[in-house]
Amino acid sequence: MIRGPGRARRRRRERDIDRFVVISGCSGGGKSTLLAELRRRGHAVVEEPGRRIVAEEMAADGAALPWIDPAAFARRAIAMALADREDAPSQGWVFFDRGLIDAAVALEHLTGEPAVETLCGLHRYHRQVFMAPPWPEIHVVDRERRHGLDEAVAEYERLQVAYPALGYNILVLPKTSVADRANFVLDALNTL
Repeated sequence: MIRGPGRARRRRRERDIDRFVVISGCSGGGKSTLLAELRRRGHAVVEEPGRRIVAEEMAADGAALPWIDPAAFARRAIAMALADREDAPSQGWVFFDRGLIDAAVALEHLTGEPAVETLCGLHRYHRQVFMAPPWPEIHVVDRERRHGLDEAVAEYERLQVAYPALGYNILVLPKTSVADRANFVLDALNTL
C-alpha cells in the first residue's frame, strides 16, 4: 500500500502533540524567564510570537502592533505560531512561550471570528498546559508590552476558559523562583 505525504505528516503531527508544551498565562507573569531556564537546561524553546512581531514591526515602522492594529497583530501571531510548529525540533520536549491558542483567542476576542475551534482543533499541543498566573510584583510595562495589569488579567481569564474548552488540562505555575518553576514543569511532565 502506498501512503501519501498527508498521512506521514499527520503521524508526525500526532507524535509532536506529546512533545509540544505550552507555557501560557498572564502577560508579565514570568513565562519568558521560565523558558530561558528551560533552555539553559537543554530543552528546545520557541520564543513568544508577540514579542518577535512587535520587534519586527517596530524595526520596519509597521502597523501590526497590539496598540495600533490588534487584529492584524493577532493574525500575524497565528501565522507565526503555525510556522513555529512546523519548524520545531523533531525530538525532545519543545516548550512554546504562548502559541497558536493564545493568538486565536486574541483574534476571536477582538473580531468575533471563530478562530479558536477552527484552528486549534487541527493543531494540538501536549494536553498539559502550564499557566503563569497574574503576578503584580513582577509585571512590568515596557517598550514592547504597553498594556497594564488589568488588560493582562482579562487576557489570562480568557485563556483560563479557552484551554479547558479545547480539552487541555491546566496547571497554574507557583509564584516561586525560576528554578523551582522549571522543576515544577518538568516534574509534572515526567509524572504523566
